[in-house]
Amino acid sequence: MQVTTHNSSTTAMESPPQERGAAIAETLAQALLQKTAKVGVIGLGYVGLPLVRAFLRAGFRTMGFDVDPAKIEKLRAGQSYIAHIPSEWIAQHVKDGNFEPVADMARLNEPDALLICVPTPLNDSRDPDLQYIETTGRQIARSLRRGQLIVLESTTYPGTTREVLLPILEESGLKVGQDFFLAYSPEREDPGNPQYTAERIPKLVGGIEPVSGRLAQQLYSHGVVQVIPVSSCEVAEAAKILENTYRSVNIALVNELKVLFDRMGIDVWEVIDAAKTKPFGFQAFYPGPGLGGHCIPIDPFYLSWLARKHGLVTRFIELAGEINTSMPDYVIQRLTEALNEQGKPVRGSRICILGVAYKKDVDDPRESPSFALMERLLARGASVSYNDPHIPRLPAMRHYRLPELWSVELTPEYLASQDCILIATDHSAYDYEAIVQHAQLVVDTRNATRHVRNGREKIRKA
Repeated sequence: MQVTTHNSSTTAMESPPQERGAAIAETLAQALLQKTAKVGVIGLGYVGLPLVRAFLRAGFRTMGFDVDPAKIEKLRAGQSYIAHIPSEWIAQHVKDGNFEPVADMARLNEPDALLICVPTPLNDSRDPDLQYIETTGRQIARSLRRGQLIVLESTTYPGTTREVLLPILEESGLKVGQDFFLAYSPEREDPGNPQYTAERIPKLVGGIEPVSGRLAQQLYSHGVVQVIPVSSCEVAEAAKILENTYRSVNIALVNELKVLFDRMGIDVWEVIDAAKTKPFGFQAFYPGPGLGGHCIPIDPFYLSWLARKHGLVTRFIELAGEINTSMPDYVIQRLTEALNEQGKPVRGSRICILGVAYKKDVDDPRESPSFALMERLLARGASVSYNDPHIPRLPAMRHYRLPELWSVELTPEYLASQDCILIATDHSAYDYEAIVQHAQLVVDTRNATRHVRNGREKIRKA
């Protein structure tokens, strides 16, 4: 379904803007209802590719756009680069013509709906870096046509869709709500959890104006289990920030308590297990070596930045960020103490880190605290290696300078040759009994060894 390009001069285009907008919206609504509309997803990472799958399952033809030619080449060859998206599934839909991976951004005018799933990192001063949203907006504006629905999914601060993306799109000469439509629907992903795939997670939708909101709701109603409309883009943007800030603050609380209870000789993990027996008023959060993933380590700082723009200080949020970013240093301190007990300095010690993914049983290393741990250990002169069954080669990361490393095999001989095994990510694939049995020393940041019975004298919690 394509209505027309904005360069066309048809009789329909000469009608009053309000009538024209209503007619364009109705045409798109019918295409969405009948599933003749084509859905395009920009950014084929851990959010975008599962979203493609959701709309393919709903019966829509899809296009996937990405600036990384390696990703496009793999997808066209029927190869997946995300563990929970099977290659066979991709190959079948590419062969059938229902899914077309594309690197040519000049073709952004072909889909009737474009969903933007690009990164929104922080810059070096921890301010929002919207370069990927802005670049994508300009690419869309170059070929934006009447009848297209644009939805931003990237996590960002309230106001981004209206104040940043909309002006860029309207540089095309088209008007939102009349010629094209714009909404915000925050991505929600729980990688590694089959209970919550993209299709099974309720979606918030806020339009830049009412017609855009209704069209976006109609689109997502085909692809996800439930659509929850909100009154504006700003409410949807703020809700996403709240979700992740809530987690950041509560994780900071248990991280701070971990340090306190350790000094008191109390096991924080047992305390949390005891507290969560209360059937109301408490939700369990767990400590760790630091925050990871693409949302929780970043999004609260978006809110802090926005508060500063409005002359306010979000002390609670910033304190949580300070606590969480300090956890790798606490882990290194505990590891140093554990080695000292055996008469060994960190310098020259052989230390193997288990897990570089940011959470268990996924292949996503973004913002993983394991990189911070590696960097600190190398700076102290340690000989560092790693194992991760989901990440065979250590990827290059924007903020860390690390040597080229490959996942080592955890043979009994290798475990025994290491001065310390540092558990940073508690993957289910690990045989913790065997690890403790053969290791000289184990520092456990995830309580992964709680069920290990033999060799507990080798285990130190961190």
